Amino acid sequence: MTILVTGATGQLGRLIIESLIERGADPQSIVAGARDVAKAADLGVRVARLDYTEPETVAAALEGVDTAILVSSSEVGQRVAQHQAVIDAAVAAGVSKFVYTSAPKATTSALVLAPEHKATEELIAASGLPAVILRNNWYSENYAADVARAAETGVIAAGVGEGRVASASRKDFADAAAVVALEDGHIGEVYELGGDVAWDYAHLAEVATELVGRPVEYRALAFDEQLAALQSAGLDEGTAGFVAALDAGIRDGALADTDGTLSRLIGRPTTPLIEGLRAAAA
Repeated sequence: MTILVTGATGQLGRLIIESLIERGADPQSIVAGARDVAKAADLGVRVARLDYTEPETVAAALEGVDTAILVSSSEVGQRVAQHQAVIDAAVAAGVSKFVYTSAPKATTSALVLAPEHKATEELIAASGLPAVILRNNWYSENYAADVARAAETGVIAAGVGEGRVASASRKDFADAAAVVALEDGHIGEVYELGGDVAWDYAHLAEVATELVGRPVEYRALAFDEQLAALQSAGLDEGTAGFVAALDAGIRDGALADTDGTLSRLIGRPTTPLIEGLRAAAA
């Protein structure tokens, strides 16, 4: 069985490849799809040039592939067209399992990031590909920069109110992708994946306090207050609005749900927030 991982030089893609090998996949059966093949040379697997914006490279990379793992593009606003290229090539190649890393409750969520994932899931469904959808919650590592800033300021400020986040480490989500790629019985499933614990930002401040060795407090910001603070920090109006909208989604519970599906899939508890952030800082 040949397994292709797109975005293989990204943080999640690399970890998926490592997890596939850890779980017994032959490295020569794994294809790392990467825009810059030189950056994938250290992965120890086969490498194929794959640029989402060049459909001919996508089609060539998918030739002979049995299972494709589409790691969602990081280019907000361009994802749907880029994902369409991979879906079309997978159909043409006769891929027998298609795994996509989506967003929490993508088809119903008001989260500002959800529409592109919703559109991609709809394209996958319309294509007829035998698919597994992995709706990944936030990566704990997303908060490494907040903790680093808190070492200087003693504050984590956000517009999330008392909202909770069921985050897990990238390694946890990578393991889930490897499991569904290698095991039978997952086709047709839509998995909502989150950490075992949904934590609030007061807890994030407690974790930061332990990691940086100084008191850190959580400061809740109103939407307009956060927007102004982000713009004062140098973000343009559109980017500041996007970040503030993400926090508003967290405030409204978009990332709070957890039912243990991720830990059941990977066969172990998910990584605690503090451990994920400690590893990210190492």
